[in-house]
Amino acid sequence: MTSFLQQCFNGLVGGAFYALLALGLAVIFGMLGVVNFAHGAFFMLGAFGAYVLLTGVGVPFWAALVAVPAMLFVAGAVLERTLIRHLAPLDPLYNFLLTFGLTLVLQDAVKREYGVQSQPYPRPAELSGSVNLGLFDYPAYQVFVLAAAVVLCAAVWLVLTRTRVGMVVRAATERPELSRALGVNVGRWVTPVFAFGVALAGLAGVLAAPMRAVNPLMGADLIIAVFAVVVIGGLGSVFGSVLAGFAIGLVQALGNLYVPALSQTLIFIIMAGVLLWRPAGLFGREEAPA
Repeated sequence: MTSFLQQCFNGLVGGAFYALLALGLAVIFGMLGVVNFAHGAFFMLGAFGAYVLLTGVGVPFWAALVAVPAMLFVAGAVLERTLIRHLAPLDPLYNFLLTFGLTLVLQDAVKREYGVQSQPYPRPAELSGSVNLGLFDYPAYQVFVLAAAVVLCAAVWLVLTRTRVGMVVRAATERPELSRALGVNVGRWVTPVFAFGVALAGLAGVLAAPMRAVNPLMGADLIIAVFAVVVIGGLGSVFGSVLAGFAIGLVQALGNLYVPALSQTLIFIIMAGVLLWRPAGLFGREEAPA
């Protein structure tokens, strides 16, 4: 039982990164209809941003947790205004190719500067110990990551469902033509929503830095699984993407314990089954027949 519960916690912590990344992808896709393949690269930049701030100017983890997402918010806004927006009227494939190419550029730029070797990033001293969870002790930093992801996802959900700004964003996301007809300036919300999604990826990267090796390919190793999570939860569904992220993390961790040979492919088996049963995903909107 102890081993099972420990593995469940491992799965939820891994699912926290899936949930944060899938949340950003879902928000961007819902508003712009853009499949942002560069999301993994922004996750990697978040981790490297924390590393550079610490080693270069001595900025600690807690300050980097605020500064790095803020910088990536600005970078995301510039990217949307200068590149994404101009391709939006065209086939979505063009923006997919753009973000795919941007991923390669960012990865190679980091490789050129820091090489391919993994860089260490220390855990904050306040979270270096462990927490007694009753049946077992668990690293305090992992508990913090799980709690932070849950709080952040819940906060985003509350903003989207309980505030006027959230109502406008959801309306512009789900029914952009109708929102325009009712006088909502949908274009005004596109840039901050895209930038917010990029900032979420950066925040996840900062949180991952003390747990995972900081290297140029850390986002590439994760983004394919995150896309599968978003498809399972439902493209554009914030709630579905977050729930699927935690669930897939849990399934993968238990797969490592009971069926290790299938642990890396379980997520794609689940995705195939969900698409066969419900092509729009578990919480996605079914399109009306033409």
